Amino acid sequence: MESCSSNASTKVFFLVEFPALQGFQALLFIVFLLFYLLILAGNAVIITVVVVDHTLRKPMYFFLLNLSVLDVLFTTTTIPKMLLMFLANSKTISFQGCFLQMYSFHSLAVTEALLLVVMAYDRYEAICNPLYYPAKMTRRMNIQLAASAWITALLIPVPIITQTSQLAYGHTTRVHHCFCDHLAVVQAACLDSNADFQTFLGFSIAMTVSIVPLLLVVISYIHIILSVLRINSKAGRMKAFSTCTSHLLVVGTYYSSVTVAYVSYRADIPVDIHIMSNVVFSILTPLLNPIIYTLRNKEVKSAVKKSIFRKSLLFI
Repeated sequence: MESCSSNASTKVFFLVEFPALQGFQALLFIVFLLFYLLILAGNAVIITVVVVDHTLRKPMYFFLLNLSVLDVLFTTTTIPKMLLMFLANSKTISFQGCFLQMYSFHSLAVTEALLLVVMAYDRYEAICNPLYYPAKMTRRMNIQLAASAWITALLIPVPIITQTSQLAYGHTTRVHHCFCDHLAVVQAACLDSNADFQTFLGFSIAMTVSIVPLLLVVISYIHIILSVLRINSKAGRMKAFSTCTSHLLVVGTYYSSVTVAYVSYRADIPVDIHIMSNVVFSILTPLLNPIIYTLRNKEVKSAVKKSIFRKSLLFI
């Protein structure tokens, strides 16, 4: 690493990516390009059918639309740069570009957690308060809930990332990651009395913005389960709970990948596994969300089939 400098405009970050896989750049490019195309295609299908199909003009699908838009943005903050690294060996990123990517990645990750809370609240109102649901979950209310998730998540990372940008870095700083993750960048900073505090603060905030939304989701589903159990008929219970299965699978996928990413930071494991665990977090949920909702949700599945049928008629 070169000597530290206070001139941000002259600094660049060198992304080490996967040290043990340097000889497999072409394979990595193909694999990640395939993942990215699947994510774009799958979420584009969800966005299209929710916008076009009038039977999906319901709160839960409005929030699903937000989730799909989010997943496209979330993966676009990291994968295109990774593809450029694998294809053209372009491993450097400017100081400003690194912190823009860091902010986008972390704010969108928080947005996902908050949108999952909003979707859990929607299911809570639909099942626990069905008589008041249409009056409460109006279009205006839906927009306010979604906007609150987006705006809150956009504001939360600002202080910590601003402070991180004030740490001392070399003219060329080696970051042991394939994108500008907060903790990886902090660990790459020059010796600084604030670096350890920034690591602790970043990890604490990450844990908070994960655990608090998870607790809210769990509380919502405790009320939902208790309400479902009070339904007399077995068919009624199954129908009520079936509307939650897709959301529960998405929540499970998201928090499983979050857990793997957090554990990798605390465990003494090879750097490649640590980096891959973070990459899995950034790719897994956006990749599986469209699959879960098209396979597990009857209304979305029906809307997709109708859309395919209409398009096939155009070519006849």
